[in-house]
Amino acid sequence: MTQQTRNRLIAVVSLLVAGAGLSLVAFGNIGENLVYYWRPSEMMAQGEKAYGPTIRLGGQVQPGSIQWNEQHTTLQFRVMDDEQPGAAHVLVRTTEVPPQMFRERIGVVVEGTFDQSQVFQGSRLMVNHSNEYRAPKTDDDVKKMFEDMKKQEATTAAARTP
Repeated sequence: MTQQTRNRLIAVVSLLVAGAGLSLVAFGNIGENLVYYWRPSEMMAQGEKAYGPTIRLGGQVQPGSIQWNEQHTTLQFRVMDDEQPGAAHVLVRTTEVPPQMFRERIGVVVEGTFDQSQVFQGSRLMVNHSNEYRAPKTDDDVKKMFEDMKKQEATTAAARTP
């Protein structure tokens, strides 16, 4: 066997192995293990395709939509694309206890499934937040920060009260 024949044989075998791997990915059942990441408008645009598969729904919590039932640990809220009037939104229901930072207008990612009753059944709730800390510059900034925190706690407590 000459050097040139051996190199051609290696190239052909390599192409066959790569083609077999690509075929497995393309035509195998790997697609059943995918988790889609969609915003409410993208999920609604999918129609029937959105029913059933595991989806990560990302957006903001719509103001005034949080309903917390402490006795049954059921949380219900709407996730919206953005705060523009008429923006797409989806009703989310989950039995998870919300993270401490959960509140109106915060970015969330909810993993779960969308059903034909147009309700997203969440199995995992995550809050998007910045990991950047900015120290207050003046005493007035510190006072304003504490006032904002108190307002936020009062709003969250009022929303959780049945």
